[in-house]
Amino acid sequence: MANFSKSHVPQFSVDVYQNEYLPEGGREVNAIVTVTSTGGGTVGGAVSAPQFYAAGRGSDAAVALMVDCSGSMDYPPTKMRNARDATAAAIDTLRDGVHFAVIGGTHVAKEVYPGGGGLAVADTRTRGEAKQALRKLSAGGGTAIGTWLGLADRLLASADVSIRHGILLTDGRNEHESPEDLKASLDACAGRFTCDARGVGTDWEVKEVTGIASALLGTADIVADPAGLAADFTRMMETAMGKEVADVALRLWTPLGSEIKFVKQVAPTVEELTDRRTEVGPRAGDYPTGSWGDESRDYHVCVRVPDAELGQEMLAARVSLVIPDADGAVQTLSQGLVRAVWTDDMAASTSINPQVAHYTGQAELAQVIQQGLDARKAGDADGATAKLGRAVQLAAASGNADTAKLLSKVVDVVDAAEGTVRLKAKVAEADEMTLETRSTKTVRVKK
Repeated sequence: MANFSKSHVPQFSVDVYQNEYLPEGGREVNAIVTVTSTGGGTVGGAVSAPQFYAAGRGSDAAVALMVDCSGSMDYPPTKMRNARDATAAAIDTLRDGVHFAVIGGTHVAKEVYPGGGGLAVADTRTRGEAKQALRKLSAGGGTAIGTWLGLADRLLASADVSIRHGILLTDGRNEHESPEDLKASLDACAGRFTCDARGVGTDWEVKEVTGIASALLGTADIVADPAGLAADFTRMMETAMGKEVADVALRLWTPLGSEIKFVKQVAPTVEELTDRRTEVGPRAGDYPTGSWGDESRDYHVCVRVPDAELGQEMLAARVSLVIPDADGAVQTLSQGLVRAVWTDDMAASTSINPQVAHYTGQAELAQVIQQGLDARKAGDADGATAKLGRAVQLAAASGNADTAKLLSKVVDVVDAAEGTVRLKAKVAEADEMTLETRSTKTVRVKK
C-alpha cells in the first residue's frame, strides 16, 4: 500500500447558495449546491488515504476504448486512419499500471487488445503491443452500440479497481439493434462505469450519443473533422487519468413533511438527476455524480416544504457528499444545509438568489435550444425562430459566449438583448449538430 501525505488526500467541500426567506404561504425552496474536489488544501471532508489509493491513483483504474469499425468508417478512408491514430494517442496517455482494453465495434463487439476476456496493464510493452494491434482495425459491418458497451462492462468488471471508464467513438446511427436493446445495455451499465461518447463526422444521431454519455455520467461531443480526433482523445484520456475518487453520491435528507421536487446538475453541463434517486433510508436518497478529479460542479436542488407561520424557520434539507468505504460502510465527505425562514419582509422574500437565477436561465437555455432545433427539423419556422431567439437572449444575458457563437451559425442575430433573430436559409450540418451536442454546456455564475 502506498502512503500519501495529508496534502495529497483529495478533499471535498459543499457550499450552499440560496435565499432562505419565504413569504407567507411559500412552499418552494431553491438552492445551488457547489461541490468542489481538490487534491488537498480545501476545507472539507478528506477521503482517507487507503480509500484514496483504492480510487484511482497508482494502478487502481481501468479504461475500455470502443472504436467504431462499421462499414461507414471507410468513407472517407482517412476516417478509419484518424480513428486508429486517435486511439493510439489515447493509449500513449495511459498512466503506468492502469488496466485497459481496446474494443472494435460493428454489429458485434470484438476484443482487439489484449484479447482473452481480460485487460492489459499499461506499461511501455503493452502500450506498444496495443498500438500494433490497432493496425488490424478495418471497416466493415453494422452498428450495435449496446454490444460494445456490454463487452466493455464485462472487461472492466474483470479488474479489481474502483475507477472504471469507457471512451466510445461512433460515426453512424445505431441501426443494427433496437432502441430498446440499447436502453437495456445502458441500464445494465449505469453505475458500473462512466463513459465519454464522441460522434465523428455528421452521419450520427446527436440524441443517441448524448443519451449514452448522460446515462453513464460522461461527456458527449462532436468531432466534425476526423483530423481533430487525436487531440480530442488525448484530452479525454488525460481527464480520465485525473479521476481520483469514484462512486460519489449527493445524499439529500429531508425532514418529515418536506420532499425533493428536483435535483439537476447545472454546471459544467445541465444533467437531470431527479429520476436517478436511490432510497437509502427514512427520507434520504442518493443521486449519483460519478467520478471526480480536481474539479467543481454546481447542482440545483428544489425542496417543497410544509406551510408554516411567519417567523418560523426550519431545515429544508441536509446535503451530504458520500462515498462507500472498502468495507461497504458510507463515508461522509462534506455537508451543507438548505434552510427555510418565513417572513413578511417583502424585499427579503421576493429577492432571487443570483446563483439560482443564473442557473435557472442556463437550464432554460439548454431546453429552448433543443426545442428550437427540433422545431426547425419539423419545418416549424415560427416555432424555431421563437425558441432560438429566446436562446440568443439567454446566452447574451448570462455571458455564455460559446453558446452565443454556436447559435450565430444557425440564426442571424438582429437584436441579442431582445432575442430577435432570423433563421439562416442554409446551415452547415456540422454547425447544427455542434449546437445540439453542446447545448447543455453552461457557464459558471460570476461570483
